[in-house]
Amino acid sequence: AARVFEEYRLDYRNINAFATPRRLSLIAEGVSVTQRDMAKEVFGPSRKAAFDEQGSPTKAATGFAGSLGLEVKDLIVKMKGKAEYVAAVIEEKGQPAIKVLPDALQKIIFSLHFPKSMRWGNSAITFARPIHWILALFGTETVVFEIDGIKSSNLTKGHRFLSPAFFQVKEISFYMNLLENNFVILDHDKRKIAIRKGIADLLAKSEKHPVADEALLDTVNFLVEYPSPVLCSFSSDYLALPRELLVTVMKDHQKYFAVQDAAGNLTNNFIVISNSKPENAETIRVGAERVIKARFDDAKFYYREDTGKSLADRVEDLRQVTFHDKLGSLFEKTERVVSLAGFLSQKSAPSLHDKVLRAARLSKADLITGVVREFAELQGIMGKYYARHFREDEAVAAAIEEQYLPQHFGGRLPSTETGSLLSLADKTDTIASFFAIGSVPTGSEDPFALRRQAMGVISILLDRQYPVTLNEIFTAAVENLLDVSGIRAGTDTIKTVLSFMDQRTAFILSSLGHEADSVESVIPLSSVVPLTGITARLDALRQIRAEDYFPGFLLSVKRVNNIIPKRVLPSLRTELLALDAEKELYAAFTDLKKNSDPLFNEGNFLETLRTLSGLVAPVNAFFDKVMVMDKDEDIKMNRLSLLKEIWDTLSRLADFSKLS
Repeated sequence: AARVFEEYRLDYRNINAFATPRRLSLIAEGVSVTQRDMAKEVFGPSRKAAFDEQGSPTKAATGFAGSLGLEVKDLIVKMKGKAEYVAAVIEEKGQPAIKVLPDALQKIIFSLHFPKSMRWGNSAITFARPIHWILALFGTETVVFEIDGIKSSNLTKGHRFLSPAFFQVKEISFYMNLLENNFVILDHDKRKIAIRKGIADLLAKSEKHPVADEALLDTVNFLVEYPSPVLCSFSSDYLALPRELLVTVMKDHQKYFAVQDAAGNLTNNFIVISNSKPENAETIRVGAERVIKARFDDAKFYYREDTGKSLADRVEDLRQVTFHDKLGSLFEKTERVVSLAGFLSQKSAPSLHDKVLRAARLSKADLITGVVREFAELQGIMGKYYARHFREDEAVAAAIEEQYLPQHFGGRLPSTETGSLLSLADKTDTIASFFAIGSVPTGSEDPFALRRQAMGVISILLDRQYPVTLNEIFTAAVENLLDVSGIRAGTDTIKTVLSFMDQRTAFILSSLGHEADSVESVIPLSSVVPLTGITARLDALRQIRAEDYFPGFLLSVKRVNNIIPKRVLPSLRTELLALDAEKELYAAFTDLKKNSDPLFNEGNFLETLRTLSGLVAPVNAFFDKVMVMDKDEDIKMNRLSLLKEIWDTLSRLADFSKLS
């Protein structure tokens, strides 16, 4: 709307948009009664073409002036680029707003885009829903226009059932109050407050409160125009079903709010937000309780059927379910996850190896249960309950649920070691598998949510500080593809995956507050060094960059990098070191490396950097006193080899050329 108002040169104080299930409203305050005046320059022919040698206007000049309704004397000469052209300044007086608003409002309406639009009847336009009426006012005046046979007016309707007739809005300042008098709370923020207060009032005399769910509150808020909470109940027998199953039925299928007690235990109450008067609460309650009973009976039937067969007995049935037409069945997916989970547990938590393998083996079995087929969002959660039902180890049960965590960047991570390793195995296999068949995320397209999976892998590795590298993990994952599913993928796939992971790693590290150039300097190491070592390097860089000598250290290091070639150099030969400055640099480097290596090996990167900062003086002396590019090729290459050894030692910590 703001863009359209600017296009039509209409000033305004502010614009507010409101929505209910039945209406979209835009209220602009302080709109100017006329458009802003506008002066614009129109360029014509070049000066040479417009005037002859005597300065008299040519046909080109008179024709240009005439086309604009001007005299030649009204034209001016202006530079455009490197040449002079004749031009005219056209002043356009602003029209009354009431004259331009019909076009402006239609443009605003047609600028609205929806994920799904429809065409109804013989209509030529598409919109989210059929348009039934258009209210358009400018102060007290009706803005007259027509869209697909529907003419604008100063009429609107109230609540669909409580006030269905048209009524007149004589002035826009009365609009919101008139709607409230006709059972419509237009302001969605006000409706949300009313819903919160209504729920609180219903439960005020009890120790109960709603299960917090902002997403459900937002959904319900835009399903009603006149919210009225109603407290309902169901048989307590249903509380024997898993909590998440009951909440999902209430929330996702019926848009009801579940209710829990002070201890957080689910109660046999729920709250419906009706779109009606409080006097109709009893009718709403009876209908809602009848519907929820039917829904819970279905859930109870599926759950009872599911608990008749263990997860272990369902694993073979996964052979009949396709994971992806190029990646085999869910059974093959499970086999790959088992293999990768075993690799990860041996590397990171050998004592949990058997539990991790068991969890991986059962991880996908709940996908073919009745409840999960009906309520796909309960995958993993129901697997946990079924595992407990058949007395699997609690760590195994928890891991089956936690394999899907985190569900988004910044979301809850697996709380158990077994769950973390299973989640890593599952996500890593998914990423490697789709990259192997060429299904790589491009632009905004990421149908298999591989970016989210990658974020999850990195977040878990950072959280758990596992001593395993991304290169090791994805190499194992790619090998599994061939061993288990016969899918051939080589080093190119691994290279592409690691580049993809580098981008996600850089994003997460930056979001943790590390400086952009520091992150860029360590990313080349992020695939071959455990991520815990990457964050340790970043912490060391943050501290040493605050120390006074660091600028001098960085300058000398960059001098080293700037001169060394990017190709392989011969090994250093000490007998070719002839000048004192190069001998002293070699001696200092040998001594400092000997002292810093133990610090580096134990992960004390800050002290490693502090020790190697002792290179500043000998490096600077070397460049001041030694001609690196000696005429003797052997001496030149030897000096470059010395500098290359220094750079390679420093590069174990970071690429200092990236630092500013």
